[in-house]
Amino acid sequence: MQNQIEILSRIEGFEWDEANIEKNCIKHRVSYVECEEVFFNRPIVVKRDDPHSKLENRFFVLGRTDSERLLFLVFTSRGNKIRVISARDMNKKERKIYEQIEKDTRV
Repeated sequence: MQNQIEILSRIEGFEWDEANIEKNCIKHRVSYVECEEVFFNRPIVVKRDDPHSKLENRFFVLGRTDSERLLFLVFTSRGNKIRVISARDMNKKERKIYEQIEKDTRV
């Protein structure tokens, strides 16, 4: 199983599907810019999404935008690019996990 560092270390950019950009914006009011910001802010939690990795490896990420919005993203990697599949605000359980990790990683 790939770990977080391996998954993100080879990424060189993002690949966007216009339908996913529109879906995330309309359904959850999350812009593609906010999605990209999550990958540059710390802490970031990346885990393999095994139940949804039948046709391709999928991952989920818990992270924050530049404006401190906490997001849950599902993505895959295609070549050296991240392709975000879905994005939404974290739910209560995800926020609790993220906030604990954030607390544990403070120096």
